[in-house]
This record gives sequence, C-alpha cells and structure tokens, in this order.
Amino acid sequence: MVHNEKGEFLVGNISQQEHNYKISETFYSDVRTIIDDARSNAVRSVDFHRVLMYWRVGERIFVEEQRGEERAAYGTYLIKNLERNLKTDYGSGFSVRQLELARQFYRIYPIANALRSQLNWAQYRLLIRIDDDYKREYYELETVHNGWNGRELERQVNSSLYERLLLSNDKEAIRAVARKERIPEKPIEIIKDPMYLEFLGLKREAAYYEKDFESALITHLREFLLELGNGFSFVARQKRILLEDDEFFVDLVFYNRLLRCFVVIEIKTHKITHEDLGQLQMYVNYFDRCEKLPDENPTVGILLCASKNDALVKFSLPEDNANILTSKYELYLPKEADLLDEVKEMLELAEESEGDVF
Repeated sequence: MVHNEKGEFLVGNISQQEHNYKISETFYSDVRTIIDDARSNAVRSVDFHRVLMYWRVGERIFVEEQRGEERAAYGTYLIKNLERNLKTDYGSGFSVRQLELARQFYRIYPIANALRSQLNWAQYRLLIRIDDDYKREYYELETVHNGWNGRELERQVNSSLYERLLLSNDKEAIRAVARKERIPEKPIEIIKDPMYLEFLGLKREAAYYEKDFESALITHLREFLLELGNGFSFVARQKRILLEDDEFFVDLVFYNRLLRCFVVIEIKTHKITHEDLGQLQMYVNYFDRCEKLPDENPTVGILLCASKNDALVKFSLPEDNANILTSKYELYLPKEADLLDEVKEMLELAEESEGDVF
C-alpha cells in the first residue's frame, strides 16, 4: 500500500480523502466550457484586431493618396515605398498585394463599426474580391449565420452558390432570406440544381453503384449538408418502408427546419426515367401519410441524378408540382468562367420556358 506524508492511503496519486470527494462530471464540464469559450473568444478577438489593423492601414493609405497631385502614379509609388520600409521593420508580412487589399478593404467597408467581429481577415479577403454588392452581402451574411470557416466560404463562392440560387429566386428574395427578413416558403428556394459534390473525390468517368455513391455521401455528410443548404439535418439512411409484403428502402432522409418538412433523396447514377420519378413520388406519398405530423408541411422529394431530360421530368409530373425536384450532380467544380456561362445559359433557358405553352 502507498501512503502520503499524512498517512492517508493513496489511490494512484489521489488520497483516500480526496477520492471520497470526487468532483462531479457536470462541474468539470462547466469549468471546461468556461475555459474553452474564453480561449475561443481570445482567438476571435485576436483575429478581429487583425481585421481592424488592415482596415486602419487601408484607411491611412487612402487618406495619404488623396494628398498626391497625380493620384494614380503617387498611389503606385506610395504603396511600393511603404512595402519596402515595412519589410525592413516587420519582415515579409506586408507585401504590395496585401497593402492593395487593405486599401480596397477600406474602400468597400468605409465604416469600421460595420465590420463583423465573427469574420477574420482571410474571409474578408475573399469577400472584397466580389464586385457585386448584393452577392458580397449574401456571402457575408451566410458566413456569419452559418459559421462558415474560410475554406467553406471559398468553396461556396467557387461553386457559384449565389448564381445557382438565382436560377429560381430573384436578388431581393435571396437578400431577404440572408438578412433573416423572411423564411423560405418553397422547396425551390433552397434546393439547388446542379449540386456540386467535388468533395467526394470520385472520378467523373467512372461508373458507380448507387450504394457506393450513397456511402460516399454519408462519409462526407458535413460537406453534403453544406451543399444542401440552410436548415438541413440528417434523419436516416436506407429507411425501410413495408407495404403489405413488399419492402422498399429510401436512400436518404433529411429534415429541413426552415421548410418544416421531411426531405427524401433518391440517388440515381444513370439518366433518370419516369419510373424513377414514380418511385420517388411513392416515397413522398408514404412520408406524407405515415410520417408527417399534422402541423408539418408536405414532404419534399429530390432525385439526385447523373443526367436528366427536363422535358421528361416536366411531363412525368403534375403541372402544379412543387415538391418533387430533380438535381443533377457534378463531381468536379468547373472553372469559374465556364460555371458562370453555364449559369447564364440556364437562366436564359428558364426565362424562355416561362413563355412556353404546352
């Protein structure tokens, strides 16, 4: 037996008396939360002071430039000379590019009190590269509301999330949702087409079994939820449905708290058929009749597919259909120019289809 200097029996390095008065898990958890929150706040405080530093540097450069008689030439040499002097005192952290970004930062956000403490300098650098004011405000608000880190914000910008939402919404509607002035009421306001699943790391030319594709989505569930959009939470995988003696299995089931409804997703790694749409409609009907609560909204069904025929989809579903949606998946993010051209083309096709009479 091991005793301490007071003659107390030791359990490990803990005396018998200390062991009898062991702290509770709740108490220890509360103290850990206090410490972790303080550390997190300290990091955010440091990040925001860095943001303010660049804002003040940008402001000072802007003010100094206004004193030059030939502003364009004076500004160019001013930043180059400033970079040379700062490099002597602080090393290579203040390049010409960084100083130009600081000046641009001040010009886009001229009011210091309007800066958001939740955003760091890396996120603001992404935002100030966006020329469209509506688009920049959207990403800024969504980053704050959803807690996106720098990589997640960059991914959403690179996937043209804003432009894809424009396919089924106008600018004011998107802005109002981002500002939390209104809640999305229709599935089409949230569901995107196409969906970009580059995070799966799958090759475009390969053929995949649907179960393997589904497994990849579950493995990358966090990234998939990011791509799905606001309000989604995972409910089930391969949800079993028994209709008399026949068994069916729904690929993925989610719930969207904004739409207040179940969202059923069926995966098809081929070009969809009208049979695929009929199967999804059956699953949606089942959830509406057997799973949905009286105060919840009708279930939404999404057919996530490798390819689709929009005309087939249109004629396979009722004219007033609002809850069965199709979305083509892409395994790579295209180049920005190609993506913007594609979005522009889809917007034009959407406008043309509005005028079609069938």
